[in-house]
Amino acid sequence: MAEPLVFLPGMMCDARLFGPQIAELSSEFSVMVSPVTRGERIEEIASGLLDELPQRFALAGLSMGGIVAMEILRRAPDRITRLALMDTNPLAETPPVAAAREPQIVKARTGRMAEVMREEMKPNYLAPGPYRSEILDLVMDMAEALGPEVFIRQSRALQRRRDQQGTLRKCRVPTLVLCGAHDALCPVKRHTFMAELIHGAELRVLEDAGHLPTLEAPAETTAALRDWLKQPLILR
Repeated sequence: MAEPLVFLPGMMCDARLFGPQIAELSSEFSVMVSPVTRGERIEEIASGLLDELPQRFALAGLSMGGIVAMEILRRAPDRITRLALMDTNPLAETPPVAAAREPQIVKARTGRMAEVMREEMKPNYLAPGPYRSEILDLVMDMAEALGPEVFIRQSRALQRRRDQQGTLRKCRVPTLVLCGAHDALCPVKRHTFMAELIHGAELRVLEDAGHLPTLEAPAETTAALRDWLKQPLILR
């Protein structure tokens, strides 16, 4: 694979989300991480990234990064050589979830973002496992580094996002759909549905991971990504 691999992190995450994958894959592939922090709409974030990214690239997004990846695919399908969607959601925000973001935004504005992150992570994020507390600490560190303004912008972008089912139906590049079995935020059945929308997509469910398989099951995630990166570009 000659094209670079571009990772897009989830909400309130930075390159550390893909630390194990960068360490393992960068000896074989050109790897870069692009932020999804600039803009109050998914379309704005995607447009800004397209101005900066290489002409052609493999694209892997997790959670909000996957949502931005789908918008990049919608805008510039000819620039993406292959696509990996991890623990993400192709659907528009539901009114109840959009409404639930408003008190979180108020808390972030008034210096209580850490409280929001702790409340949000406990039920939805991770599988039980020996490194759960360390991963949660890292998530909190990433959120603190990005700060409340990024949280507010990303929340607004997610509230207003479009449905991407039609985009996925038109996808004609090698696609990996990967998720953790314990992900309560973006459950397995949504990934099964996504994989069915995309011609020739491969679905991988990691049994010992939740919403952040890159950190919870790093070896399995990296192996799945390596297989995807080595797939031929011609779909059967």
